Amino acid sequence: MKQVLIINGHPDKESFNYALSEAYIKGVNKTNSIVSQINIAELEFNPNLQFGYRKRMELEPDLVKSIEKIKKADHIVWVFPMWWYGYPALMKGFIDRTFLPSITYQPIKGKALAEKLLKGKSARLIITADSPKWYDFLIMKSPTINQFKNGTLKFCGISPVKTTYIASIKNSTSDFREKWLKKVILLGESVK
Repeated sequence: MKQVLIINGHPDKESFNYALSEAYIKGVNKTNSIVSQINIAELEFNPNLQFGYRKRMELEPDLVKSIEKIKKADHIVWVFPMWWYGYPALMKGFIDRTFLPSITYQPIKGKALAEKLLKGKSARLIITADSPKWYDFLIMKSPTINQFKNGTLKFCGISPVKTTYIASIKNSTSDFREKWLKKVILLGESVK
């Protein structure tokens, strides 16, 4: 059975991102897959990588459990808003504290690129935004997607990484949101 992990990076539990997470879970529950979840806002941890990579910080229990879930997962779904063409600070802190050497990648002496420790996993990014997709792609060159997809997930071996971009959320209608919730349920059902 496929292990599916949903990671929600929105700090507000009443956000549309939480409804999207629940919709994806509803879809996955119609398959033979096993689903687990991490809501970053519910974790207790210091999001600041205080010493960079010079000195390892002790991992809080919530981060240890999160790393175990990431390692166990076959498919990881990240649900988060795009703010200022990046992701929320709390999500960045979570990545800084969990995507560490010897956990998600291993530097190789004398080599430019590290060994990818998360090979064999796939991912989907479900991103909410206010910028139209064409603007993000043509004008901004999709910095959030490029940074996270290529600079983090693929760097650690996760591939393929597919993206679902939902915009514009600000002033969106209930019909718009309902349509996207149905689409996200279907994405969950398509996990095999």
